[in-house]
Amino acid sequence: MSAARPLTTLRTIAAIAALPLLLTACGYGSNSTDDGKQTAVAAGAKKLSADEVKIGYFPNLTHATALVGVQEGLLQKELGGTTIKPSTFNAGPSEIEALNAGSIDIGWIGPSPAINGYTKSNGKNLRIISGSASGGVKLVVNPKKIKSLDDVKGKKIATPQLGNTQDVAFLNWIADQGWKVDANTGKGDVSVVRTDNKITPDAYASGAIDGAWVPEPTASKLVAEGGKVLLDESTLWPDKKFVITNIIVSQKFLKEHPDVVEAVLRGSVKTNEWINANPEKAKASANAALEKLSGKALPANVIDPAWKSITFLDDPLAATLSTEAQHAVKAGLLEKPNLKGVYDLALLNKVLKAGGKDAVDDAGLGAE
Repeated sequence: MSAARPLTTLRTIAAIAALPLLLTACGYGSNSTDDGKQTAVAAGAKKLSADEVKIGYFPNLTHATALVGVQEGLLQKELGGTTIKPSTFNAGPSEIEALNAGSIDIGWIGPSPAINGYTKSNGKNLRIISGSASGGVKLVVNPKKIKSLDDVKGKKIATPQLGNTQDVAFLNWIADQGWKVDANTGKGDVSVVRTDNKITPDAYASGAIDGAWVPEPTASKLVAEGGKVLLDESTLWPDKKFVITNIIVSQKFLKEHPDVVEAVLRGSVKTNEWINANPEKAKASANAALEKLSGKALPANVIDPAWKSITFLDDPLAATLSTEAQHAVKAGLLEKPNLKGVYDLALLNKVLKAGGKDAVDDAGLGAE
């Protein structure tokens, strides 16, 4: 243990104690980063119907389609002279706010904020237009304190934030065990501690939490700190697939610039093809993008296991989105939503058909 650990511990505990205030004051404590830069375009490239497209995504491996697509120029190539203006976010609510405000046009985002954004606007602000990734979520615990799933009862387990995708999944799993937790306070048979993913590894190392239900690469960071994977969320889903990242678009931008949206989707599909055909190169590309955004690349003992647990795909796995909404309702975090119209997969299926791929299904939740 380094000499700096006591100070880190105090800062971690103080940060966790301050989280409720931070979440209230800053919209879930989420900040966006707009570097003001546009991606380079080829000389003489023809513009589409918009001069630029503003896209948003997280500096997370589960958003590697966007990370790699921007890093390798695969998205820009499909857009020709229409430039990409990227922004990054730390959590879904701030990205939804940016979409509503017109600060971004298209975004990579998790299912829970997409559901919340759609329902809170009465179905008027966004559409889900593609999938992007599945998996990459794990329950990692301190093996000295928790040796079995039954041992989770009575322990302090972190999730990224109240009502986010992993928080809903963990609350649903707790209910399936027959345990009770107040969803809003996190108090009950398990203490659910809402903790920013940036803080979680230090919180674990300090003993402030006993484990966490988190996405990659946070899960593998905890394993590097001595944690053990007790449960991979994919094992709870049919075919071990569930949506972790969607692509959304503002309905206004979709209506006004369908050619730009189609180009982004072509770029996304081709990026996923490249990722799956070149996993090692793609992993390195994603890590290079993360280093640019955060100033630090992920070490091999974190990125290697994290990368293996994520599947990159175009199918939005719409049936699993509906199930996740049901989980949020069961937890008391969402009134029963009307998700009819949340998907518009017409342009994605056009792109897939042109590439000789099978169409994907909207599970009856498509726009008419």
